[in-house]
This record gives sequence, C-alpha cells and structure tokens, in this order.
Amino acid sequence: MTTTTAPKIDRAADCEVHCVHPEAVARVEAGLPDDALIERATSLVKVVSDPTRLRILSALALEELCVCDLAVIAGINESTMSHQLRHLRALGLVTFKKVGRIAYYRLANDYTTRLIADMLAHARVM
Repeated sequence: MTTTTAPKIDRAADCEVHCVHPEAVARVEAGLPDDALIERATSLVKVVSDPTRLRILSALALEELCVCDLAVIAGINESTMSHQLRHLRALGLVTFKKVGRIAYYRLANDYTTRLIADMLAHARVM
C-alpha cells in the first residue's frame, strides 16, 4: 500500500478572518470595465498568448514586413502566416498596405506597440 501526501499549500498570503469591506467593494465594482470590454480584452490576450503570434507582433514592432518575410521569421508557411495575420487584423492589432502584389504588415497603432513592449519587458523581469 502506497501512501501519498497532499502537496503543502502556502496559506501565508490568505486572510485569516473572513471580512468584507463593502465600501472598497462598491468603489471597485463601480470602476470595473463592463462585460463587453472584458470579453474583448480577454480575446486580445488569448490571441497574443500564442507564441507564433507574439513572434509576429514582436517582428512587426521592429519594422514593417511582407507576408513572405514574416513566414520565414516565424518558421511557418505563407498560407499559415496569412491565417495568423487574419486573426491579428480581426482584433485590430495589425494593418497592411499593398504595394503592387505584395502586402506589407505593420502594427496597427501605438497602443499595440506599447502592449508588445510592455509584455516582453514584464516577461524579462519575471
């Protein structure tokens, strides 16, 4: 017969008594974003959490690139790259311009640039 012990749970950061601070709860609830905004932000985080997409966004933070260049950088084929870029476009993270028959992608705005920079900076100090 084998006996296993449950993993030790660190409770040092838990409250030792149950007490709710109604004024603080009310202030925070009044300042929270609405459910629709929470859903959009959650969708954004899900898309950016994919390593291939984060690599694409990181590359575009450095310079504007065509689909073919991005495919090489990400190590995927051009069809898969186009699929990934559609996801990023749908959330407004990237935009493109056509020059002849070539599509050049870039980050959509300064918010996206800061989002990527902040995510990577936070990961560096974790």
